[in-house]
Amino acid sequence: MSSPDPSAVTDQPSAGRNRLVLIVYTAAIFVSALLLFSVQPLFTKMVLPRLGGSPAVWSVAMVFFQSLLLAGYAYAHYLMQLRNRMIPVAIHLVLLVIALLSLPLSIAGGWGEPPTSGYAFWLLGLFVVSIGLPFFALAANNPLLQAWFVRTGHPNGPDPYFLYASSNIGSFLALLSYPVLLEPIFTLRTQNLIWTGGYGLLIVLIAACGVLLLRSPASAAIDTLADDTDAPAPPWILRARWIFLAAVPSGLLIAVTAHISTDVAAAPLLWVLPLSLYLLTWVLVFQSRPLLPHKWMLALQPVAITGVIVLLAVGGEQNLLLTLGGHQLCFFVIAMACHGELARTRPAAKYLTGFYVALSFGGMVGGLFAGLIAPYAFSWIAEYPILLALAALCRPPGGQERFVSWSGWYWPFLAALAIALIAPSYSDGKIMHWLDDHRVWVIGGVGVLSALLALGLNANRWKIFATVAVALVLIRAYPSDDGRVETVRSFFGVHKIVVTPHGQYHVLMHGTTIHGAQKFQNDDGTP
Repeated sequence: MSSPDPSAVTDQPSAGRNRLVLIVYTAAIFVSALLLFSVQPLFTKMVLPRLGGSPAVWSVAMVFFQSLLLAGYAYAHYLMQLRNRMIPVAIHLVLLVIALLSLPLSIAGGWGEPPTSGYAFWLLGLFVVSIGLPFFALAANNPLLQAWFVRTGHPNGPDPYFLYASSNIGSFLALLSYPVLLEPIFTLRTQNLIWTGGYGLLIVLIAACGVLLLRSPASAAIDTLADDTDAPAPPWILRARWIFLAAVPSGLLIAVTAHISTDVAAAPLLWVLPLSLYLLTWVLVFQSRPLLPHKWMLALQPVAITGVIVLLAVGGEQNLLLTLGGHQLCFFVIAMACHGELARTRPAAKYLTGFYVALSFGGMVGGLFAGLIAPYAFSWIAEYPILLALAALCRPPGGQERFVSWSGWYWPFLAALAIALIAPSYSDGKIMHWLDDHRVWVIGGVGVLSALLALGLNANRWKIFATVAVALVLIRAYPSDDGRVETVRSFFGVHKIVVTPHGQYHVLMHGTTIHGAQKFQNDDGTP
């Protein structure tokens, strides 16, 4: 009987070593995400006093974080193109150590007072020079460590996306624990020192990950990647769809935050809640067995879109708790459907870093649109309904429509319905007044029609998109604020001037808060 080949035995990672690899890599990714998302409220709080606590500070901060995330993912992607395993480990550890030398966090000198205009770009510059390097180094960790994990030869290497869930659990816990635990207990300086200590711990963990990678037999890594050698590269149309699927919920995150900050309150806790839900969706969709099946979320998505349409039609003044809870619940379902599509269409591990670059690029595009472009392009939060309509296009290409013989008539029917409902808004006749009095039922009915198209008729996404667009146009045609004179938007929010029913007062409002009133008529109607 021949004895086994010693080299073959040593090339096979033991069960104990596999367990150690999994623990160390999971811990490193978890701590990295914890630091990545705890620095966001921590540093934003340091900046807030300079700009008066405006929710736009958080929106611009999100644009910065998403842009740096893209830069970090691109850096990881190109670093992993190197064939030598030692060079990426050495380069990344050097980067982390250099970033550590810039800690603890502080606002860079020369950025003490904001200018009289151009707040958004000044704020972006402040973030770049103050925390750009440590955040960039953190941003690269998730895709980089997953790519290293694939090359360690671990049995789970061919499908490492479960580690993305671990990353987002860390992010989720960081955001929830900050307002509940860290902020009430520790001073800002103590929080900063704890964060710096965590950064040092992370360097040790990543160094351990690098050692485990370098000590892995090269043949084990080759065997892990062997299954992917025949996997075709994702076509560009699929890459573009990844970007779109990531951009819509990313933009919606900022739009929902802006909307509830306007109608409820500009409170930092309310800015953290939507982001926490956003991260929770990533956790749920990348589980090996999702807690909420993707087909359920796709079925609920048109219902959630309809729910937002109804909430926008009703307005936020009647029930602030419903506004706060309803918008965030619907956002969660919509984001779950979009991110579930990303998880469903994820590529083989060989193309992992490219997949994450596409995701981060889409996130940055959505953030730029909602956080920087929209506030200057629109006088109201128009990005919210725009992104809501685009969410309908995130649905997968539909199967066979039911009642095919009738489906061709839907487009002329929708065009006639749109004309019949929108045209009266330009007149002052009885039909316009009737539609204005029943605006919630009319708008809600069109919204429900879009949900029925998806659930009952299995209609294609373009029909659902067009129907949702008509409902959202009706919200502007028949606004809930009777007598609105003008809407003005600045870095500090959306303000509106409302005339009281008899024209006696002009009232300046920010959301539901009255900031002042000017009397135009006496009680007897004289000027």
